[in-house]
Amino acid sequence: MGFLEVMRERGLVAQITHEDELGEHMATGLRTAYCGFDPSADSLHVGSLLPIMALRRWQAAGHRVVALVGGGTGLIGDPSGKTEMRQMVEENGLQKNLAGIRAQLERFLDLKDPSRGMVVNNADWLNELKYLPFLREIGRHFSVNRMLTADCFKQRLEKGLSFFEFNYMLLQSYDFLHLYKTESCTVQLGGDDQWSNMLSGVDLVRRLSGGKAFCVTLPLLATTDGRKMGKTEKGAVWLDAEKTSPFEYYQYWRNVEDAMVEPCLRYFTDLPIAEIAQLAAMKDAAINEAKKRLAWECTKVAHGEGAADDARESAGRLFGAGAGGSSFGGDAGNEPEHFIDRAQLDGTSDIGIVDLLAAAAVVETKSEAKRLIQQGGLNVDGVKITDLHGRVPVSALEKSEGCLVRKGKKHYHRIRLRD
Repeated sequence: MGFLEVMRERGLVAQITHEDELGEHMATGLRTAYCGFDPSADSLHVGSLLPIMALRRWQAAGHRVVALVGGGTGLIGDPSGKTEMRQMVEENGLQKNLAGIRAQLERFLDLKDPSRGMVVNNADWLNELKYLPFLREIGRHFSVNRMLTADCFKQRLEKGLSFFEFNYMLLQSYDFLHLYKTESCTVQLGGDDQWSNMLSGVDLVRRLSGGKAFCVTLPLLATTDGRKMGKTEKGAVWLDAEKTSPFEYYQYWRNVEDAMVEPCLRYFTDLPIAEIAQLAAMKDAAINEAKKRLAWECTKVAHGEGAADDARESAGRLFGAGAGGSSFGGDAGNEPEHFIDRAQLDGTSDIGIVDLLAAAAVVETKSEAKRLIQQGGLNVDGVKITDLHGRVPVSALEKSEGCLVRKGKKHYHRIRLRD
């Protein structure tokens, strides 16, 4: 099955340019596609997964990928989808970000052989541009009237759009032209919010080279009520294991809403469509088994099979524990760890549960801890806490596994003592 057939089967196509021509183009030889990634942080996040998986499926279809990290355009910032100007990234910080992103992309894509895939930094050619020649060669092909009708600019006009940001479309289009010339790249993949920028790149390549150029956009990742996926109470769900542990990553997918199980299986796993259909057909309590499979498959792709197994086993221990058992015991897992310094205990043999949660930063305020207790949403090592004045013995924190805290039904934290 070809790339476009696979993408359509999995619901991963939003818009395509020159679709019939693209199908013929891909059927007659090995082709190169690229996708750009924003280097504003040293890690990508769940919001970057759709384009990463699109590159992965392009490569699985036998073609070549180029992952472009915007070390040059990142110094400006893409105005698409933003109501205000993005924070500019300093050039020295970009190098750290570029290294982190490349390491993550290597987990999803085959980048060992340049004939299969490679990572490029557009600063390598954008920094060499001279302003006047660029305007004469590239700028004259862009209509300001047409640019102002693009969605990426229209929503910014009320609050103000800087000329600085107005250049972004030109530079992204030039990226496509450069990769067309140097890497024989003929296809750009990206999120549907990039449609205007990508169309401009296609037009520029066709206009200046007379060659073939295409773009395919992907649906934007959102929950059933329209909210962007990839956020938790702690913030973004990162692909970096140091920022979001494999256990937390597993739990994120384990806890998606029921209606998102099937699309997430189609988007983010390599499972066959027939098997996905069987999992998606599960209803009521059985849907949890489909969610566990989704969580394991997503964690395997992002962090490896060993990390996925560990996360699944840790989740099994945590969620398999009942309400009974000793007051302060528990199984170790891969849940987030917090530490409290022995000096904070001031020589006492126990500490109030509210003080403990606040001191270990499991909650932001003592008021939050009190509300959790009053609402019946706090468990310590399998025991529901109902007393606002309850106390935890220091001996529970001194044990190698520390003290296990559950906030609500799904959020676990491990508190350990630090000398």
